Amino acid sequence: MLTAERRQYILETLRRDGKVLATELSGALSVSEDTIRRDLRELADAGLLQRVHGGALPPSPAVASYAARQQQAPLAKAAIAQAAVHLVHPGQTIILDGGTTTLQVAQRLPPNLRATIITNSPPIAVALAEHPGVEAILLGGRLFKHSLVTVGATTVEALQQMRADLCMLGICSLDPEAGISTPDYEEAQVKRAMIASAAEVAALASAEKLGTAVPYIVGAITDLSYLVTERAIPDETLAPYQARGITIIRG
Repeated sequence: MLTAERRQYILETLRRDGKVLATELSGALSVSEDTIRRDLRELADAGLLQRVHGGALPPSPAVASYAARQQQAPLAKAAIAQAAVHLVHPGQTIILDGGTTTLQVAQRLPPNLRATIITNSPPIAVALAEHPGVEAILLGGRLFKHSLVTVGATTVEALQQMRADLCMLGICSLDPEAGISTPDYEEAQVKRAMIASAAEVAALASAEKLGTAVPYIVGAITDLSYLVTERAIPDETLAPYQARGITIIRG
């Protein structure tokens, strides 16, 4: 089998199964695991997959710009945001991570809600400026223009001085085994600090982000209390998350 044919087989298997394992590919294609690892490395360099221990997962669509992500799955994100709003209770302190879905949460908070919301997202802070009962705290730091969030040591240090009832985490990639990941190193550090500062953590993830991975690990899947996602996702796709003790909320 030619190299191009072998790599096409790998990509087709990845699309069909949602992941590939180097040992299984080696047997199926009758080539060494070194050859498979080289194939996976070059496919990863081309942005066609994300290598993980023992194999590979699909890449996340969240590597697109903020403006592009606003156009991705708008109806699904609106439904997820509406479901996530029900996790918010009066008097709570909430960490609201940056993202296009979390922005919709901010826009859907009940007008009579009284709460404190901490965010590293200038768009979310602007949306909350019109809310009569929410005290908004905008975290400082360097503006990461790709995602319109603040990042860096200043952001992390501020989060370490805070304690929240709930963190709503914007998700780039989520997988039961590979965990929570994001494309940017500094953004991963901020998300880890958010998780550490909250009593409960809710991941807001549309279908295309599940079963994917990107380079920088935020944490294990067990760091999550809730997964808020699309209603139409099959039960068998969500079963591995439930098996790890995560409460599934469908939008």
